[in-house]
Amino acid sequence: MDAPRTARLVETVLRCYPARWRRRHGEEAAELAALLIRDGTPASSIAWSYLAGAVRERLTPRPGLRLGTVACALLAAACLLGASAGLLAPAAPARAASTSQPRGRAQCQRGSPEPGPSVIPATGRAQVIIWEAGHDRSC
Repeated sequence: MDAPRTARLVETVLRCYPARWRRRHGEEAAELAALLIRDGTPASSIAWSYLAGAVRERLTPRPGLRLGTVACALLAAACLLGASAGLLAPAAPARAASTSQPRGRAQCQRGSPEPGPSVIPATGRAQVIIWEAGHDRSC
C-alpha cells in the first residue's frame, strides 16, 4: 500500500474510537501506527487491531458521573448521621437500677407485678421476676 492510503486507513479506523479516547490517545496511536508501518508491519494488521480496540472501548461500560455523585452523597450522609449521633449521645453513662436495699422483709407478691426489681431477703441482691401465664405468684 502507498503511504497516503495507509495513513487514511489508520485515520478511518481511529475515528471508530469514542471522542474522549481520541482526544486522549489519538495522536499517539496514529504515530505508533506510522512507526509500525515504517518497520514493516502490514497496515491491514494494524487496522484490524485498532478496530478491535475501538469495539472493545465502545462496549466497555464506564462509571458515569451519576454513580460517583450517588456514592459521594451516601458517604456524606453516613458521616453526618454519625456526627449527629455522637453529638446527641449523653455525655454520662447510663445509670443502673437503684442498689439501695428496702427496709424490712420483702414479701411474696400476689396479683400483677410492680415495676422495678425486688430484693431477695437473705442476700440483699436484686431478683428478676418472670411472670408466666396462669401464675400469680413470683416466689
